Amino acid sequence: MGNSSVIHIRMWMAFVLLMWILTARAQSSVSLYGIVDAGIQYASKTPTASGTNAGSSFSFNNAGLGVSSFGMRGREDLGGGLAANFNLESGISTANGGFASSNGNFWGRRAWVGINGWFGEMRLGLQASPFFLTIYDSDPRSYSSFASALVIYGDNVLFTGGMNSNAITYISPNVAGFKASAMFAPGGVAGNFQAGQQWSASANYDTGTVMVNAAVYHGNAGGASTPVPTTVEFDGRTLGAAYRFNGLTLKASFVNYHVAGSFNDYVYGAGANYVVTPSTSVNAGAYYCTDHNHGANHALLAGIGVVYLFSTRTSVYAQGGMVSNHGKMNLGLSVTQMPIFHEVPNSTVFGANIGIRHMF
Repeated sequence: MGNSSVIHIRMWMAFVLLMWILTARAQSSVSLYGIVDAGIQYASKTPTASGTNAGSSFSFNNAGLGVSSFGMRGREDLGGGLAANFNLESGISTANGGFASSNGNFWGRRAWVGINGWFGEMRLGLQASPFFLTIYDSDPRSYSSFASALVIYGDNVLFTGGMNSNAITYISPNVAGFKASAMFAPGGVAGNFQAGQQWSASANYDTGTVMVNAAVYHGNAGGASTPVPTTVEFDGRTLGAAYRFNGLTLKASFVNYHVAGSFNDYVYGAGANYVVTPSTSVNAGAYYCTDHNHGANHALLAGIGVVYLFSTRTSVYAQGGMVSNHGKMNLGLSVTQMPIFHEVPNSTVFGANIGIRHMF
């Protein structure tokens, strides 16, 4: 075999190897992503651990608009219309570089692997429940860390449903605007199949103009496998709707948080988001919360926010809000305040924050 033939063979082998590498890269991908959010916050009253008023506060604010986090997500094309995917995510604090909103674990926000195809998608591992995600979809404040439906969620059941361990979730394909999902999480307690067992389901119909959704959640007592869960039996249900028109989105929702032996909160929320310009948006929401077991326990939470985009990745924001508690209700104003999610009972608190957010 001549030298030219050897060179041609080597060139052909190099070309085949290069094409194989490029094809493999095209079929699979892993990306790093995250949010870094920080600002300053004022509150007219600050609760102590016992619930008394410690006075007004002016402080650094970690995660004013949204939780600071980082993670990895990946996807591999398996052929035949199938793909494998995964998501790992951790919460971080811009105040001290430690963990925050991560439920005490390194990958405490998301840690799941799954497969999707024509049948929909299956996910296994730590993930948000359909109930938690449905409330997000019908929240006009998009789960802002300040004066939104997220504060009410945390005040009622902490991270339960938002970060479900040992979860198995099925998500249906979108069929003519209709989509459904279901989750089951065994408690993992030997000899007691019911202990710590959790399940959730949701249905969503979205035409692009009109959206209607509904979801339920049930968690049994015992067997909790995360550091900060609701360890007693909890039932949740929600119904929401949205209407979109020329940059304006109107939303309304009802949520019920029923914790065994404690409270039975009904939450009625409504608000809007308006895209003023491609760079500026304004949103506002109001939420009335009442304990159905004891009518004297009720609260009103309201918030408004303005977001300005310097680019698709970097934005600045300003938010204002108030919460008025009555009876034994102690609903908070922000998810970043301590004691977590709570505020001074039988009082009205005003607050505001400004900050900057960068996504990568």
